[in-house]
Amino acid sequence: MNFTDRVIILLRQNFRERDRMVCAYTLEHGRIALRFPGVNRADSKLKALSEPFAKSTARIYIRRNAAVGCVTGGKLECVYPNIRQDFKKMQLASHFCELFYRLTPDFNPNPDKFFFLENSLTELETAPSNTAIAPAFLLRLMQLSGFGLQDMPVLDIDEVFWEQMHSAPLSALSILTEKDLLNLNKTRYVCQRFLNRYLNYPLHTINQLDVSAATLLEQALQETALEPQLV
Repeated sequence: MNFTDRVIILLRQNFRERDRMVCAYTLEHGRIALRFPGVNRADSKLKALSEPFAKSTARIYIRRNAAVGCVTGGKLECVYPNIRQDFKKMQLASHFCELFYRLTPDFNPNPDKFFFLENSLTELETAPSNTAIAPAFLLRLMQLSGFGLQDMPVLDIDEVFWEQMHSAPLSALSILTEKDLLNLNKTRYVCQRFLNRYLNYPLHTINQLDVSAATLLEQALQETALEPQLV
C-alpha cells in the first residue's frame, strides 16, 4: 500500500549502518513506525524529515500485514528552528512527543490529536517557555483521549486557572502569584497521578512535571478532601 500523509516525528533511532527507525504521528493513519532507508549517508535528502518533531509530507509504503512502513520520499514542512536553539524548548518538545508516543495507540487516526500536536509545537516555536506548559499540554491530551477533567476542577484548583490550563494559548500561560504556584503544583500532582496509573514505566522526560515546591503541594493536599478521588 502506497500513500502520502502528513507526519510529525516523535522519536528516532539508528538502524543497521545507514537506516533510521522512527515513530511518527500522522494525520490520516495515527501513530505508525517507519523506516528511513539510507538517511545516515552524508548525501541523504531525507535526513531532516527523520529528525524528532520535524513536520513533513511523506510518501510511505507499507506491505500488507506489515507493522513497519518505509518512507520513499517527501517534502519537509517545518523543523522548528527556534525550538532547536533553546534547550528548555527542546525539552518541552521532546516531552510532547514522548507523551504522544506513550499515550496514543498504533494505527488509530485522530486528526484532532494531530492538529493539537502541530499547534502546540507551532506555539512553542514562538512562545517563551514556562513551567505551566508541560502540565497544560498533558491536560489537553487527556481531554482528547477521553480522560479529561476540564469540566470538574479537582483539589480545589481555582476554576479560572483550571480553564486557562485547558484552553488558553500556551504563550498566555503565566505563574505570577503564590496562589498561581499553588494551583500549578496541584495540577502537576493530578498529571503525575494520571501518568502513574496509565504508564507501565516512567517517562524519560518526566522532569518536566516534577513538583518544585513540595511544601506548597503538601499544603494543597491538606486543604482538600477530594484527593482520594484520584486513586
